[in-house]
Amino acid sequence: MPASPSGRARSAIVSRLRDAGCVFAEDEARLLISAAPTPAGLAAMVDRRAAGQPLEHILGWAEFGGLRIAVDPGVFVPRRRTEFLVRQAIALARRPAAAPRPVVVLDLCCGSGAVGAALAAGLDQAELYAADIDPAAVRCARRNVAAAGGQVYEGDLYAPLPGRLRGRIDILAANVPYVPTGAVGLLPAEARVHEPRVALDGGADGLDVLRRVTAGAPQWLAPGGHLLVETSEPQAPLAIEAAARDGLIPRVARSRALNTTVVIGTRPSRGPRPSAPR
Repeated sequence: MPASPSGRARSAIVSRLRDAGCVFAEDEARLLISAAPTPAGLAAMVDRRAAGQPLEHILGWAEFGGLRIAVDPGVFVPRRRTEFLVRQAIALARRPAAAPRPVVVLDLCCGSGAVGAALAAGLDQAELYAADIDPAAVRCARRNVAAAGGQVYEGDLYAPLPGRLRGRIDILAANVPYVPTGAVGLLPAEARVHEPRVALDGGADGLDVLRRVTAGAPQWLAPGGHLLVETSEPQAPLAIEAAARDGLIPRVARSRALNTTVVIGTRPSRGPRPSAPR
């Protein structure tokens, strides 16, 4: 039977969450109360949240792109700002009626698979694939991506992908880690303590993984296919440089409202097939 605390008990929960630094304490209290199976379960959930665990790990899900995405403890929590990347990708992927084949989508560094699932939901037809190096993320992503009819692979970037995908991917969405190593310790404890470092740490300047993604992208993208990578505003010029060096046509899309930057690299529609990455 779901927990149903009195008005005074609800106020006490809100106060405890607010004292623990939860900015949206009222909303979080409502979600915890609705998810708790018993009063004892509610007390335990409030204790976990007050101790700094991400709300999404406690609930077992995150809202993303209008979907409820399963998120297990220890898995990167999808950020609402990344919905901007999804919207950009959907706009690029929409096909004219004369080209009805499914859009081939790859969600690289997929974490929970939220980006891929949201892309599949936003497209009329999608052939969805996802990959991540973290086994816990892969287990979680398989639940979300399978619901969208997709497949998830475990391994380092492109390494686990089937060769039949080479040169076929229309949308390559890569929510790569882009926090510089020296700044990881400055992140909020929710991320620093409870999310995997591999999903956060992007190397000395935050762009190590991004550069590896752009280097391999031309081999996997279809002619005219697009790579979309989230980054920070100061990192965008270097990300553009990497995409251009690897043969992609780069541009930047920004959302001031969500405070996010997406670098888009397009494989030219014509020209020789790109050589294998360095």
